[in-house]
Amino acid sequence: MPDLIHNLDAVRERIAFAARAAGRDPRSITLLAVSKTFPSEDIRAAHLAGQRAFGENYVQEALTKLDALTDLRDSIEWHFIGPLQSNKTRPVAERFDWVHSVDRLKIAQRLAEQRPEGLPPLNVCIQVNVSGEASKSGVTPSEVTDVAHAVAALPTLRLRGLMAIPEPAADIDAQRTPHRALREWFDRLRADGLALDTLSMGMSGDLEAAVLEGATIVRIGTAIFGARDYSN
Repeated sequence: MPDLIHNLDAVRERIAFAARAAGRDPRSITLLAVSKTFPSEDIRAAHLAGQRAFGENYVQEALTKLDALTDLRDSIEWHFIGPLQSNKTRPVAERFDWVHSVDRLKIAQRLAEQRPEGLPPLNVCIQVNVSGEASKSGVTPSEVTDVAHAVAALPTLRLRGLMAIPEPAADIDAQRTPHRALREWFDRLRADGLALDTLSMGMSGDLEAAVLEGATIVRIGTAIFGARDYSN
């Protein structure tokens, strides 16, 4: 799949360019390939091109892909990044390495209870609704501190940081504003004693703004796999 390989290289170049502009080491930023709605064959092709971290949004679709790619399990890091209902936490707790979309304490508690013994702690990020959109999941900024400390205390989880999906903006200055707000909350929590290391922010249209504001994981789908078909 030459287009996919070209796209991966182009995204990596965008990340490196933005990192250099910010005075950062490009290696400090993880590219998370968001493979929702795309077949397992595309994931396999991206893996062959050196991609290792993949993000999925829908539980049942993700489980089908994990089953199809069991031969790659030891070399793929699976991230769940979509809204997570409490009745679907068990398979995510059992089979994923990361959850970026913890938007309420109840979800974190269920993930902690359902993480199997013998597996490493499940890496989690708290999703923050930085733009205040009614249609977006996430804790409000005023709730971040209390929720973060409660999640950090749960066994079998490791609170890594914060995640956001800001409202789209047309220019880079406007894009940087919500990413900066998330970074400021991240810095406050670290100053408050939480050992956080992850800012999951930035997508295909705003990854440069996110990197400039300190993103450590950028979640890129369209720029790698192409436009999505939601007809099915």
